[in-house]
This record gives sequence, C-alpha cells and structure tokens, in this order.
Amino acid sequence: MRLLLVEDDPMIGETVLDVLRAEHFAVDWVKDGVMADTALRSAPYDLVLLDLGLPQRDGLDVLKALRQRKDSIPVLVVTARDAVADRIAGLDAGADDYLLKPYDIDELLARIRALTRRSAGRADPVLEVHGLRLNPATHEATRDGRPITLSNREWAVLEALMARPGVVFSRAQLEEKLYSWKDDVSSNAVEVYIHGLRKKLGAELIQNVRGLGYVMPRP
Repeated sequence: MRLLLVEDDPMIGETVLDVLRAEHFAVDWVKDGVMADTALRSAPYDLVLLDLGLPQRDGLDVLKALRQRKDSIPVLVVTARDAVADRIAGLDAGADDYLLKPYDIDELLARIRALTRRSAGRADPVLEVHGLRLNPATHEATRDGRPITLSNREWAVLEALMARPGVVFSRAQLEEKLYSWKDDVSSNAVEVYIHGLRKKLGAELIQNVRGLGYVMPRP
C-alpha cells in the first residue's frame, strides 16, 4: 500500500516515515503544498497524510484542488490547527478524518487502517480469503490457522490481492503499491515476490493471467 506523507517539519516527517515503512507501507514524503499537488497528480496513492500549514501552498488548498478533480483518495488531515472552525473547514473541504498534533503514533496507525478499510468497502479489520488471514493491526498472517512469515513486500503484494479478489493487477500496478520514489526497482521484482508467496501459500492461490498480471480467485 502506497501513502503520500505531506509534512514540512523534518523531525515529525522522519519519525512518521520510519514508522510507516516499518508497517509495510511504501511512502513518498513531500514538504510543501506545491510538491504535494504535483505528487497527487502524478502517482496513484492509497491514502494521503496531509498537514495544513505548509510552505508555498496551504494544505487546505491542496485538498480542495484534489476534490475538485473528483479524486476520491482517502485524506487524513494531520495538523496543529485545533480550532473547531479549522476542523470543520478541513472536513467540509473533503478530508475523511482529522487528527490533531501532537498525536499518539498508534492512534495514527489505527486511523490509517480504518480509512483504507473504509475506502475498500470493508468493515472487518482482518482480511480473510481461501483460509488466508491477514491482520494489519498485529502483522499476523495465517493459512488455515498456521502462522506464515512474510517479508514487508510479500505482505504488500498479498494484501493488495486479498483486498480485491477476482481483480487482475498488472505488474506496474503492484509495483506502484510496493515502491516509493527513492526505491530501486528491479525488472523482475514483482515476479520474485509472487514466486515467494506461491511457495509459502500454494501456487493455486495466486494465478497468472497471461499478458495482464496476477489475480487471487474469488472465494
């Protein structure tokens, strides 16, 4: 899952970046409103963490422009602007949630999980398909009750496929969920992770659709 972090404070940004990457997310970090708008126009993200008090262009303007383009990506506003009027303005501009600084990092992660779950149309926090269970909150993966050890990127590939069974993902689409701008991407990276998952889970659970990509069959 790929997130955009929009935060101009270097200390907060570095801390959140490290935490999110440890939680299996691919993250791009930008530090002003102009860069945020450019990033949102150029790459598909699963969620945006948006500060409002940004250099060059206010975060509220970035949010309004995003919604004017009919982009429905979930947006979690994370800001020190604590006045009720500011919260109302952010939510009315199209934010899906609003979190005040300083915040507890576990609460931030819980809100991210809730928003991504809601955007996928799911109520259950645990993904379960064909006896596979992924719990994003605890990082536990099991197959028929048996624990499975996954690398961060194996987890990211499996989560994407399990969240939308029956939907074919191209290699490029999976790469977009796996890597941020600064990552080096080898030409066969996705194939390597798919191969590893098939060895751990069984080849029948991730199918290749020739010329199109990969799919987890519907239950």
